[in-house]
Amino acid sequence: MLARRIWLYRAFYLMLLPGVLYYIVFKYVPMYGVVIAFKNFNINDGILGSPWADPWNKHFLQFFQSPYFGQLLTNTFLISLYKLAFGVVPPIAMALLLNECRIKWFKSLIQTLTYMPHFLSWVIIYGILLALLSQNSGLVNYWIKDAGGDTVAFLTSTSYFRSILVGSEIWQNLGWGAIIYLAAMAGIDPTLYEASRVDGANRLRMIWHITLPGIRNVIVMLLILRLGHMLDAGFEQIYIMYNIQVYPVADIIDTWVFRTGLQQLNFSLAAAVGLFKAGIGLILVLASNRIAKRWGEGIW
Repeated sequence: MLARRIWLYRAFYLMLLPGVLYYIVFKYVPMYGVVIAFKNFNINDGILGSPWADPWNKHFLQFFQSPYFGQLLTNTFLISLYKLAFGVVPPIAMALLLNECRIKWFKSLIQTLTYMPHFLSWVIIYGILLALLSQNSGLVNYWIKDAGGDTVAFLTSTSYFRSILVGSEIWQNLGWGAIIYLAAMAGIDPTLYEASRVDGANRLRMIWHITLPGIRNVIVMLLILRLGHMLDAGFEQIYIMYNIQVYPVADIIDTWVFRTGLQQLNFSLAAAVGLFKAGIGLILVLASNRIAKRWGEGIW
């Protein structure tokens, strides 16, 4: 019976096959490499030939007992929390504004302009920030000097650096997030809006009682997925933008692992920290999904 059903829907299974193979080859097979977190890995001996660590949690303890562990964990959580807290509302607000816009050419123009930064690398974005915020040659500091003020070291100041990180990420992903929410809004039954107009509801009432509830499941889903990456905090962005002056507020787990684990070829330490992060991410996803299910919006 199962074989007949598979043969009946063979075209769909063939379309599914490349995606399944991708996840098997690039996601599940590499999981075997996690074993090096419990070994004294030597690249010449390979995974199987390298001796087991004694004790087995040696590399985890090395990370936990590092004098920078508290600072790294705090910076990682705070930066991720700021990005999560301040990055959720702007794409939703942009999507609502675009959805309410009735001038098609203006809507397309704004959507294109806000979506374009998503394709820029962090190297280019840092170049833009440098042109704007550099203490010596930045446009903003030129304006401050012309107004009679003193220049501000935005990019090397611990007071401003996290705000710049969060603001630049919001700017980069604003259009991308708005497109996701616009797609969700397109699936809302238009008869709901027609019925609300008959009842005398204005645009704000329709947004509050129809549009936002209609995309609530998408908001919750994206929130749960982002919670699973709370310990990521954006390695590429921070690695490109940070410097030694802002280490106290910008050095995160990934940048420390890159310097301590990978540049010194301590792959076991890097794998142990990666496994630790994956475990925390799994716990956060399960916990957030459990909470969301109480509201009837869980992913599974």
